[in-house]
Amino acid sequence: MRSSTKKRRDPMALFAVLQTTFLLALLPLRTYQSEVLSEPLPLTPESLNVSINSTKQCLHLQWTVHNPDYHQEFKMVFQIQISRFKASNVIWLENYSTTVKRNQVLHWSWESELPLECAIHFVRMRTMVDDARIPAPRLWSNWSSWEKADAQNSLGDHPLYVFPKDKLVEEGSNVTVCYISRNHQDNISCYLEDVLIYGRQLDQNVWAFEFKNVSFIRKTGTNFYCKGQGDPEGVVLLVSKVLEEPRDFSCETQDLKTLTCTWDPGNDTGLIQLPSYTLFESFSGKKTLCKHRNRCDWQVTQDSQEMYNFTLVAENYFRKRSVSILFNLIHGVHPMAPYSLFPKSVSATNATVTWKVYSIGSSSALLCQLQLLGEGKVIQQHNISVRVNGEYLLSELKPDTEYMARVRCAYADHFWKWSELISQNFTTAEAAPSEAPDVWRDVTFVSGHPTVTLFWKPLSKVHANGKILFYNVVVENLDEPSSLKVLSVPAPANSTKVTLNQSSYQIYVTAHNSVGPSPASAVAISGHPGNENVEEGRMNGTEDGFPMSWKPQSRNATGYVVEWCDSPQHLPCVLRWKNLGPTNTDTVISSGAFRPGVRYNFRIYEISTKRMAHLLEKKAGYLKELAPSYNPKVNMSNLTSHSFTLSWKDYPTESQTGFIQGYYVYLKSKTGEKCHRGFEKTFLTDNSVCCKYTIDNPDQKTFVVKDLQPESAYEFLVTPYTSAGEGPLDDFRKVTTPDEYSHILIHIILPMVFFVFVIMIICYLKSQWLKDKCYPDIPDPYKSSVLSLIKFKENPHITIMNVNDCVPDAIEVVNKPEGSKMQFVGTRKSPTETKVGCLGQDNTFTVSLYSCDGITVKGYVEWEFLSGLAGALSLWTNVCQAPTCCVAVFSHARVPFPSLCPTTLNVYLSYF
Repeated sequence: MRSSTKKRRDPMALFAVLQTTFLLALLPLRTYQSEVLSEPLPLTPESLNVSINSTKQCLHLQWTVHNPDYHQEFKMVFQIQISRFKASNVIWLENYSTTVKRNQVLHWSWESELPLECAIHFVRMRTMVDDARIPAPRLWSNWSSWEKADAQNSLGDHPLYVFPKDKLVEEGSNVTVCYISRNHQDNISCYLEDVLIYGRQLDQNVWAFEFKNVSFIRKTGTNFYCKGQGDPEGVVLLVSKVLEEPRDFSCETQDLKTLTCTWDPGNDTGLIQLPSYTLFESFSGKKTLCKHRNRCDWQVTQDSQEMYNFTLVAENYFRKRSVSILFNLIHGVHPMAPYSLFPKSVSATNATVTWKVYSIGSSSALLCQLQLLGEGKVIQQHNISVRVNGEYLLSELKPDTEYMARVRCAYADHFWKWSELISQNFTTAEAAPSEAPDVWRDVTFVSGHPTVTLFWKPLSKVHANGKILFYNVVVENLDEPSSLKVLSVPAPANSTKVTLNQSSYQIYVTAHNSVGPSPASAVAISGHPGNENVEEGRMNGTEDGFPMSWKPQSRNATGYVVEWCDSPQHLPCVLRWKNLGPTNTDTVISSGAFRPGVRYNFRIYEISTKRMAHLLEKKAGYLKELAPSYNPKVNMSNLTSHSFTLSWKDYPTESQTGFIQGYYVYLKSKTGEKCHRGFEKTFLTDNSVCCKYTIDNPDQKTFVVKDLQPESAYEFLVTPYTSAGEGPLDDFRKVTTPDEYSHILIHIILPMVFFVFVIMIICYLKSQWLKDKCYPDIPDPYKSSVLSLIKFKENPHITIMNVNDCVPDAIEVVNKPEGSKMQFVGTRKSPTETKVGCLGQDNTFTVSLYSCDGITVKGYVEWEFLSGLAGALSLWTNVCQAPTCCVAVFSHARVPFPSLCPTTLNVYLSYF
């Protein structure tokens, strides 16, 4: 019995235990189920507070959510509404989600694009639980009451306000500016950088101006101001450039103790407050604020950390920029520059250089690079392994030469970057000149004796091996070897003059510095002038100079010399020469002094084995021919009605700008006649028509212009031409051809005038003799030779009438003027007085004489005026040859004075 009972109780006990366990397991689930299934009440935000941040133009909201039914965190959504000017004008709606604890104070900010001072804002919110533990439907709570944010309460009573004050914006962003006017009637104008702009009206007394994509103008900001009837009001918009991401970010160490990170910060943002830079190392979790905008130091710890992961963060008011780098400390060793670089034991060709370095660790070595520079170029480079001190011997140096030694070092275990360079200059010692001077001569003969001017070129620095102090000139007479003449010419002179006799000479020139002389340069001079009658050839220059070639005369020539003048138009000539070897029979002569349009003369000499120079060729040429700059002076001669002759002289070759190839003769006619034979029609620069004749012989200096028209006007011009063009066409001369017969008249009239002039001179010289012979005051028929000229047909013998046998008739005055007295005096001294008037307007009178046959009458008149003037006039008449009496008439005898009255005339008549 007892055993069976026991068996029954064991299953019941097990059931009881299982039941208890199940109930205990369901208890938390029941509790959770009761929470999930329970209907939550909406949680309304409490203690909503709205504050204004004018600096950032933000509305800051603060509130709490209080509900005693919830004691754990849960997600909630807050829906926020913002209105402007009035509650019904909603401008912003946003859902803000966050996890909320019981009685937690929540915060939310909203940035306004419109300055908060220019408008009243209203804020309200409602909530909704957005947690997975809350069953749907999820309902919004009631809206909170509107909270008012009014920044205008703090404003005074000023009539005009402009906002925002000292606004900080980033370049490329948008910004809104507004003004508040207390006076509604005021007419307000607004300006951006003195440019009038227009905005939009938001309220009765509020206007807004929106600027898009603003640009950086200056660090002090962009000016915006408004003005009405009162004082203007304005703000300054501080525009910042966009913060750039740091570039070229790298880190290195010089001593394995300090890391130095550097970067390029980019363009300055233009703000007074610079961006901040923070260096963060991710492996150690450390960071440091950098003191410089492009460099930051990091102390290396002693924990043997080799790998570093740095992040550089650049931050300003608007944004952050970051860049990272991962590197090994050993791979970033940049040693410090070596020091105490010093050259010692410097000779003419060698120098020893020493320097010191900063050690890196106890066992690390540096690889140093030694560079030798000459004239700014690296001519030697050597690598040396150094631990503390470095030393190296430089060889193959040039005497009296300035060099620069430079040293830099790098980490030998892992090369990454050279250190900074250090340098030191030094100059090697002098040595004797290594090359003979380049010598040439100019020989002129005066009275049969040569005068030699020696020229030499200064030795180059490479061959001088020091400062040249003087030149020694040794003149050796080859006819008298024992006769030497030594001249010392101090530097920097490069020429000297020596007068010689008619012997042959050898002249040696050496250059001397502080160490010794150079090798000698020899020149041989003959006592007699060589052959100068060498025909001159022509050549054309190129951009590279004057190319020339020649034919050698001797197979034993030791070289050739080409000489010329750099400035032949300037005296004295600056002699230049070029030495060439015996195998060179062509060269190109170039010089920076060569100019276009200048004639250069070259002389080529052949040098014999005895150093004697023989003239080989002469050449002349232009680097570039130019058109003639002026025309020759032309003389005109042999002018006729159909031609004239032109002649001109050649002008010096030194003044020619090119080789004269000929001349152009221009002829212009005002009548526009056709061009004559040989002329061609052409147009001048002024579009006038002209005839041109070409003379292709440059030696022709005369030209006859033919086939011209008489009494015609012409213009002519003679101009030379070269391969580059002709001379100026602006100096035409005028000529007019004479009448066709004028030259004939000239040939007739000129001899006649000359003959008459000679007769007048003879008459003047023999006037007294002629008077005595031909018309004496009282003629003597027996002495007169006039009758010998009279030939009578009837009687060949000339008879002289006795005057006493001839009684003259009365003398009659015709056209007698009134008021004057005229006296007639004959040979018988029986004058007859007659009163006459004034002379006529032509001062003439007429006298008639009746004479007998064979009587010659000669008249002579004297006059005297009341003014005291007096004179005389001889009157001639015909000779009476008829057998009866005749009349001798003196008609229109002119008194060479103006009409005067009264006048006394004495008339003397002689008849025989």
